Amino acid sequence: MVKIAKNDQMPALAITDSGNLFGALEFSEVAAGAGVQPIIGCQMELQYAQSDMPGTKVAPPRAVVLLAQDETGYGNLMKLNSHNFLSCGDALPHITLEALATHSEGLICLTGGATGPIGQLVLDNQMAVAASLLARMKDMFPNRLYVEIQRHCAPGASRPENEERTENALLRLAYDQDLPIVATNDVHFARRDMFDAHDALICISEGAYVDQQEPRRTLTPEHYFKTQAEMVALFADLPEALVRSVEIARRCAFKAYKRAPILPKFADDEVVELRRQANAGLQSRLEMIPHAVSLEAYQERLDFELGVIEGMGFPGYFLIVADFIKWAKDNDIPVGPGRGSG
Repeated sequence: MVKIAKNDQMPALAITDSGNLFGALEFSEVAAGAGVQPIIGCQMELQYAQSDMPGTKVAPPRAVVLLAQDETGYGNLMKLNSHNFLSCGDALPHITLEALATHSEGLICLTGGATGPIGQLVLDNQMAVAASLLARMKDMFPNRLYVEIQRHCAPGASRPENEERTENALLRLAYDQDLPIVATNDVHFARRDMFDAHDALICISEGAYVDQQEPRRTLTPEHYFKTQAEMVALFADLPEALVRSVEIARRCAFKAYKRAPILPKFADDEVVELRRQANAGLQSRLEMIPHAVSLEAYQERLDFELGVIEGMGFPGYFLIVADFIKWAKDNDIPVGPGRGSG
C-alpha cells in the first residue's frame, strides 16, 4: 500500500484495520520511512441501534472509521479497542455510543458510507432516526465528523446498489446539518485483478464456496487501491469531497512511536532469581532420574544455558513464562513440551 501511494505521489495514507490496531506500528514505520505521512485509524463496529422493548431484535452493529489526530486521539483509539474486546460479553466485538462519546477527543470520525450506521438507516427508510443519530455523532465530534461518500465503480458505470440508494440521502443529511462530506475508497486489495484471489481468501475465512448460488459477495473488483486521477474522475461532480480528504490528512499529525517491550519486574535481581529456580529445578530432577553423565556435566550445561539467557537479557522473560507454566500445572491445565515463546 505504501509503495503504491509513494509511486502515485500521495502525501498521506491511512490504513484502518477492522476492529484492531495490530498493523498500526509497522504501517506507521514503513510509511514514514518512505516519506508518506501515516494516518493511524481503525474501522470499528458501532452498536448504534437501541431497543427498550423486550424481545425486540436490535439491528447489528455497523462500521465507522476513527482516525487519530494526535496522541490524545491515539490513546482514545486504544481505549476503544480495549472496549471492543473486553466489554462485549458473548457478542461479536463492537463499541457502544456511550463508549464512543467518552473517548471521542482527538479523533476524527467518518460515518462509514453506505454500509455504516447512517447508511444502513437510510437503506431501512428510517430517515428521521438517521438524522437524529447523525446529530448525536455531530455533538460527539464537534468539527470532526465527516459524512463518507463512496463510489466503487468505474466513471459512468453503475454503482453497487447500496451506494446508489444512499448517496443522495447522505448528501442531503450532510447539507441539512452543515456537515462536510468526504470521498473515500474502501480498499481491500492492491489491484483490480486481485479480486478473485481475495474472494477465495474470504471463502476460506467464511467456510463458503466461490461458486455457491446464494448471495455472498459484498465486494467488487472496484474495491482496489485507486490512483488520485481515478478518484478525481469518479468524483468530478463533488470536488469538495476530494478536497476534504486532503483536509483530514492535514488535521492528523501523529506517528506511532516505538519503545522497548514493557515487562513486569519479576524480582529485585532477576539473574539471581533465575539461577536459584533453575538450580533448584535441576536438583529436584537429579534426585528422580538416572544419571547419564556426571553431576558436574549437568551443572556445566545448566550454567552454559543460563549464561546465554543472561547475555541476551532474558532472565525476566523466562521467569514470567515459567510462572505461567507453574500456575497452569498447579491448576490442572495441560502444558505441552513447548518451543521458544510457544
